[in-house]
Amino acid sequence: MAPLPSLSLDLSALQRRPVFTSDVRVDSHDLVAREFSDHGLKWCSGAVDTSLSKVRIRQLQLFMLQYGAEVEIRPRPFDDFVLVHLSLSGVAEMVSDGVPIRLPAGAAALIAPRHNLHMRWQQGARQLILKVPCQLLRAWAPQLLVGDTTFAQPLLPLSAVQGQQWHFLMQSLLHVSQQTVESTAHARWVDHMESNVALFLASCAQGVAAIPTAEAPKDEQDERVVGSAAGGDLRRLDKLDAYMRSRLCAPVALDDLARAAGVSVRGLSMLCQRHHGESPMTLLRNMRLDAVRARLRERPGHCVTDAALEFGFGHLGRFSSYYRERFGELPSQTVGS
Repeated sequence: MAPLPSLSLDLSALQRRPVFTSDVRVDSHDLVAREFSDHGLKWCSGAVDTSLSKVRIRQLQLFMLQYGAEVEIRPRPFDDFVLVHLSLSGVAEMVSDGVPIRLPAGAAALIAPRHNLHMRWQQGARQLILKVPCQLLRAWAPQLLVGDTTFAQPLLPLSAVQGQQWHFLMQSLLHVSQQTVESTAHARWVDHMESNVALFLASCAQGVAAIPTAEAPKDEQDERVVGSAAGGDLRRLDKLDAYMRSRLCAPVALDDLARAAGVSVRGLSMLCQRHHGESPMTLLRNMRLDAVRARLRERPGHCVTDAALEFGFGHLGRFSSYYRERFGELPSQTVGS
């Protein structure tokens, strides 16, 4: 994806509306999760310097987010909204349902994972993020959705021309967010602006059949596009997900997972790497870690050892290491927070 020309945005409206700033990993994870969705967050290199600002228009919410450090983010799929990222600085790399893109400064993309999203933000990356409720898309651009909540494409990069228009749309929304005029005419005008966002996204998606990968060889591009579009893959992933969730507290072997998905062990490994970027057993482990964290947060004071054993972690040292890598804190810190 070619970077867009440098276009200046007046971000003063966001700068005056900070949600939080923090140099603490745990706080950064939890406060960002409240605004978007629960997610795994791995801190890689650099100092933590998280800041999140937010303005609300009517149905739309506009955020400016940075972590300071280089991070890997694995959100749970969200089904009642989509996000449009505009990279303000640094580079964000993303893989959603097997489709990869790279967002250098100035580039924008719509993000709507059906199964899995993995993001890596470089140190110093900062993103302007528009949160678009599916309710708005259903009203003005229903062709974008498969059913009521599923976006037809997991990732939709905007072209250079579309990106320029997106800059202007975002600047208009930022200006509107500062206006406090209350009248029927003003409300209708703002509703009209928000509907234009939905219609603009529909125009961007129109006629797009596949998302190319600039960095990968053509053979890999073809494999990823075909793999992400194949309904068979999605059905197998659904079966795998359901089986894993039903066996979070029970012993599970790799052969069991392959049988549940209806593929060979090798086919299962390829499927998970293509769509999740990780092995089947790592996927199961992360699902179990999420379950432990949910249990500890739901029941303050709950015994960490009991929760770990309940969800299949027999080696407590390795469990603590995995937990810290995924959530940026120890289980005992979750209990005490």
